[in-house]
Amino acid sequence: MAQGSLALARYRRPFTVDGVPCEVVIRSHFGGLDSVLSIDGKEVARDHTPAGGLDAVRNHRLAGQLPGGRKIEVEAGYINWVNVGIAVRSNGELLHESHPGRRIAYPARAAKMVAGEDGKGGMDMGQLERNKVPIMVDVALGLLFFVVAKLTDLSTAALVGAGVGLALVVAQRFVKVDLIGGLALFGVVMLLISAGLALLFQDDMAVKMRTTIVGIISATLFLVDGLFGGNRLGKGLARYLPYSDIVPGRLAIGMGVLGLVMAGLNYGVARLASTDVWLFYSTFVDFFLVMLLIMLVVRYARGQMFPPRSPSSS
Repeated sequence: MAQGSLALARYRRPFTVDGVPCEVVIRSHFGGLDSVLSIDGKEVARDHTPAGGLDAVRNHRLAGQLPGGRKIEVEAGYINWVNVGIAVRSNGELLHESHPGRRIAYPARAAKMVAGEDGKGGMDMGQLERNKVPIMVDVALGLLFFVVAKLTDLSTAALVGAGVGLALVVAQRFVKVDLIGGLALFGVVMLLISAGLALLFQDDMAVKMRTTIVGIISATLFLVDGLFGGNRLGKGLARYLPYSDIVPGRLAIGMGVLGLVMAGLNYGVARLASTDVWLFYSTFVDFFLVMLLIMLVVRYARGQMFPPRSPSSS
């Protein structure tokens, strides 16, 4: 069973057989799904399935023996996208169902996502677990900018963000934990550019425009990287995505186009709305828009949108 992974959900499924209290505890986390069978308070069996790949979609099988000698078998697994159930049997006889009449099986659409069409190229949520520190660093930098901007002004927030980013670069030399892997270092560079713009132009509109300017710069870098195969920014971003069939070059190109779109939207909000509205947009609304659009980018990067032409079709 995986240890040290942040639990996303925990399910308890108690039952009684021949007067003996039993329980199955199922724990979902980024690394997969864990289950433990306890009989009369003692753990007797456990099972684990990973978050991605063909093995991820199988049901758990747990077996144990009651104090009186009777053997039981427990089948555990998802009954829909968010809930799990168990079925308890002895010599093929059904003794208990946590959700009577419900079939215990991974939802078909979810199975395609985690295992892939061929069972090899689906989601790998462990990717997020392995890169949780740099992801949290990225999120923390964004929240820091928002808080400082609300307490002071946009120029100060840009400078503080750049200072913290540089401190992270220095700290990385002394710690083994990956702080700025993936795109965190890229984000630090963008913060430095923002700080430079804040120093050159000491007014709120200039700092608002910094998002558009930085967006255009980053979009250009992504597009260039994508044209050369996505070996740097494309691969760095792929570390944050729970898929094993991402094409880095297509991912970088998609992110470049997305960056240009978001830069244009930021320009419009900065010109037409107040500073408070822009700050709310750039910290929260912008995030959700990116999340929606990145779903399309990921589909493109996985070849599900505008699939690349095979040599035979050219």
